[in-house]
Amino acid sequence: MSVNKVILVGRLGRDPELRFTPSGQAVANFSIATDAAWKDRDGNKQTHTEWHRIVVWGPQAEPCQKFLTKGREVFVEGEIRSRKYQDKTGVERTAYDIVARDVRFLGSKDGGGRRDDSGMADEPAGNFSGQAGDDDIPF
Repeated sequence: MSVNKVILVGRLGRDPELRFTPSGQAVANFSIATDAAWKDRDGNKQTHTEWHRIVVWGPQAEPCQKFLTKGREVFVEGEIRSRKYQDKTGVERTAYDIVARDVRFLGSKDGGGRRDDSGMADEPAGNFSGQAGDDDIPF
């Protein structure tokens, strides 16, 4: 038996990018930051921010691009996937992505989602579960 499951709650570091595979399947990419805080031996507060690259496939990709913005708080549940690439100098590197299975919109840095001129939020319920596709990754 094996388990590959990740649960993150963090804030978006940039607006999501939406692309489509050659077969027409949507894929959104964005990054979120998670923070940890603790006191060191001397009682000084220490903090650490970890950045996570998120990949969202299929039906939930488009709502992510439409309703998530930089600074927005989000819950992501998914799995870790590795991919290999060559950097600019030709050295092979490994990157780790979180492939989301469940994305929930929690809040925003300004207290709400995108709003129209009337001040009304134009966002639906924040749970967009969907199955990730196995099409070629467009990056």
